[in-house]
Amino acid sequence: MTSLQGTTLPAGLDDATLQQLSGNLTEQQLLWLSGYFYGRYAANTGGAPPQAAASVVAAPAAAAAPVPTITVLFGSQTGNSKKVAKQLADAATGKGLKVEVKDMNDYAGRNLAQEKLMLVVVSTQGEGDPPVSAEELHQFLFSKRAPKLPELRYSVLALGDKSYVEFCKTGRDFDERFAELGAQRILDRVDCDVDYEAAAEGWIEAVLEKISSEFAPAPAATAAPAASAPAAAVKAEPAAVNYSRKHPWEARVLESIQLNGRGSSKETYHLELDLASSGLHYEPGDALAVVPVNEDPLVEEVLKAARLPEGESVDLGTERLPLSAVLANRRELSVLTRDVMERYAALAPHAQLQELLADTKQLQPYLYGRDIADLLTDFPTELSAQTLVETLRPLPSRAYSIASSLLAHPDEVHLTVGAVRYEAFGRRKQGACSTFLADRVAVDDVVKVFVEHNEYFKLPQNTDTDIIMVGAGTGVAPFRAFVEERVELGAAGRNWLLFGNPNFTTDFLYQTEWQQYLKQGKLNKLHVAFSRDQAEKIYVQNRLLENSKEVYGWLENGANFYVCGDKVRLGAAIQTALTEVVQREAGISAEAAADYVRNLKKQRRYLEDVY
Repeated sequence: MTSLQGTTLPAGLDDATLQQLSGNLTEQQLLWLSGYFYGRYAANTGGAPPQAAASVVAAPAAAAAPVPTITVLFGSQTGNSKKVAKQLADAATGKGLKVEVKDMNDYAGRNLAQEKLMLVVVSTQGEGDPPVSAEELHQFLFSKRAPKLPELRYSVLALGDKSYVEFCKTGRDFDERFAELGAQRILDRVDCDVDYEAAAEGWIEAVLEKISSEFAPAPAATAAPAASAPAAAVKAEPAAVNYSRKHPWEARVLESIQLNGRGSSKETYHLELDLASSGLHYEPGDALAVVPVNEDPLVEEVLKAARLPEGESVDLGTERLPLSAVLANRRELSVLTRDVMERYAALAPHAQLQELLADTKQLQPYLYGRDIADLLTDFPTELSAQTLVETLRPLPSRAYSIASSLLAHPDEVHLTVGAVRYEAFGRRKQGACSTFLADRVAVDDVVKVFVEHNEYFKLPQNTDTDIIMVGAGTGVAPFRAFVEERVELGAAGRNWLLFGNPNFTTDFLYQTEWQQYLKQGKLNKLHVAFSRDQAEKIYVQNRLLENSKEVYGWLENGANFYVCGDKVRLGAAIQTALTEVVQREAGISAEAAADYVRNLKKQRRYLEDVY
């Protein structure tokens, strides 16, 4: 018998032999062997090791399955998906999991075949379109080049807006296509409405818990906590206020001015709100979310259609409130959405209602322009006040592009709001928030607001970069903020605005400001298109084509191109016109010109804020 540091060894084993056997082993291999032999010992003896042996070899933790790196893949239009992806990555890192966060805009589809664990966070634009950053990967997934994914485990968080029929379609596409390609879900997809925070947090917690339990069991013991510092030595820092839909800032109205002249077909308001002492910060390109209040006549029409008395009360969690107050302040009434119709259809046995829900082609035109009173009138049924409230959608905030720079207006935020009013299905209709701001909010009144950051609709970091801004109607709002910011920064880059509206005399929004900037050389180019000032209608896309040589020259010189306004009427038309500009001036095919514009978007030099 020989001795190794006081431990008696069996005959035939000595220091030299052990060194020869273990000399080329790595630390991990040595640790594994120590655990292996200890396991053999415990299995044979059924008990703990003797005290002497325990002093030499500590029992290893229970072996866990190897933990693959989690790829967090996000596709974002305004930055919300990116924000959730970072929140997810931080939570995973806190659990000791290895994470890589990747933007779909920069992700090669062929890499999917090598992935083992993937968590996808992706938004949907309008009626089912993927965000620009996700377009190529989305196309790749549905192409013949998409690889089989039998080794992939995944889960999807989809961000969307229930006011669209194709709610969360892009997330649904990714989820279903991954499954078709053989991937296995870790957790079922979660679809989030505009107030996505709580649902996103729940998904993050659930999916990481599932991954941790499957791949990385928690250690049996934790280190003892460090001793606390004496109370007197710790300086308490005030917590940062995070304003949101549930906790908005109450901003006092400083100014409310109608911008259109007498006789205009439009009704546009400039509002200035006080942010003093709020701590709210925004950048040009961000939006301000406003919490609206439904108008009394619409509340009365809903109560009448539901055949419910005004004085009833309903339970909302820990609160019991009058039904009329809940309908005015807590429930969406002016917009009818698919999810509300589905919940209502379960209560109202109408065959036509079921037919509408079964056919998207019928459903979409039915929803357009109708509100909750229309639904209750078209398909009457007996409802209690409580059931009605539970069937309706929570009242979401409305977001407006910010029309000011904090550098130019410290402690203020400005909005450009077009009041929405129309007749439909025999009743007068109006936008819940736009007319709330136009009709029912006066100077010194308070409006509940919070900032929605738009990470991708931003000025270039290099202030020498030229910018081309194309907007129609209230789409001019962010460009007012852009120019104010660039003036305050003394940016050397040139500014070019192309603006459209119906009439010069009544609808030239912020005319005096633009002309002053132009005179001072702070706005280098201004082209306007007033569609109804002549027999043949002229739009901003016509101005782009008329100035195609300079537009292309600015792009070739590195300019950023911005579009803000109606997605269908403006967004598509501008993209078509810009493609024609490139084709004409570069002398290339339509396909090559479309690729040029597509690459501008991938480089984030063609940026849209369309709605």
